[in-house]
Amino acid sequence: MRSRFAIIGFVGVTIGLGATAARAADAALIEAAKKEGAVTWYTTQIINQLAAPAAAAFEKKYGIKVNYVRADNNEVMLRLQSETTAGKMQGDVFDGTVASPLIRAGIVLQWQPDSVKALPEEFRDPQGYWVATNLYVHTPGINTTMVPKDQIPKTHAELLDPKWKGKMVWAARQSTSSAPGFIGSVLEEMGQDKGMDYLRALQKQNVASLGVSARQVLDQVIAGEYSIALNIFNNHATISAAQGAPAAWIPVSPALSVFSIAGVTKAAPHPNAAKLLLDFLVSEDGQKIYRDADYISVHPKVPPRDPTLRPDGVNLKPFYVRPDVVEERTAGWWKIYQEIFR
Repeated sequence: MRSRFAIIGFVGVTIGLGATAARAADAALIEAAKKEGAVTWYTTQIINQLAAPAAAAFEKKYGIKVNYVRADNNEVMLRLQSETTAGKMQGDVFDGTVASPLIRAGIVLQWQPDSVKALPEEFRDPQGYWVATNLYVHTPGINTTMVPKDQIPKTHAELLDPKWKGKMVWAARQSTSSAPGFIGSVLEEMGQDKGMDYLRALQKQNVASLGVSARQVLDQVIAGEYSIALNIFNNHATISAAQGAPAAWIPVSPALSVFSIAGVTKAAPHPNAAKLLLDFLVSEDGQKIYRDADYISVHPKVPPRDPTLRPDGVNLKPFYVRPDVVEERTAGWWKIYQEIFR
């Protein structure tokens, strides 16, 4: 269970080119993409918050129509797998937190845009199949009217205080943003034996389990049904607080952090437009759209509007889980949840 995220040196999938040649290649890609005229994006991102603004900006810049389809991660994978089986691929670009099943099935093109070179190595696949577009950071969240400022729990251990018994909640789903993600953070911090002891003690706190999303769990906390959500997206609390809700996130370390990644399908009907869209999403201009939507960007020159959201290794230490192992790790944590909390 206990592992550290190993940063693997980036191996480029294209040969470095001189400045003139690079500009020519960019121009050629843009011209070819414009001839295709459209691109289809299977996205897990919220439409009004991110997908629609990103599509509009891309269309304005290149004159290429973006047809986006919103679905959760499993639905995106099933759709692409079905289209591959039928020999009628419709998706050009996809995103989500898991890509390994698609890579193993030969659905993903081994290609990355030049813009990935500006990103830290941990945010790009060393094999060249995907690149991160934004970061999801999981932390506890609170209702600020129900949890006094001087009583905010700052560590996992402080959540065992009897005063929180029956006042905490998490999502009961096989997801990093649900109970399994919290369990993974505990085991990462404490190790297997001490971590399991902690989780058995936590079970006595009568944590409520809801079969809903992390966003809905936070909404329940905001509504006053519970005081503390054990595992949410920290940027969701920031978004809600900006709208006047009594919400805040707690920088409990290590914070489980996963990537939303994007890639191009190997049988993309609009391959050049697909590459251009992926390049745009990862570029500094594209990353500013993520930032403006209060997502956590991965570009070093584009910090979140609330810079504290992105782990800095000091005030908030990350526990990164790579897309190629997130399924396996989550399954193991889910099994522990079922053994202790069900």
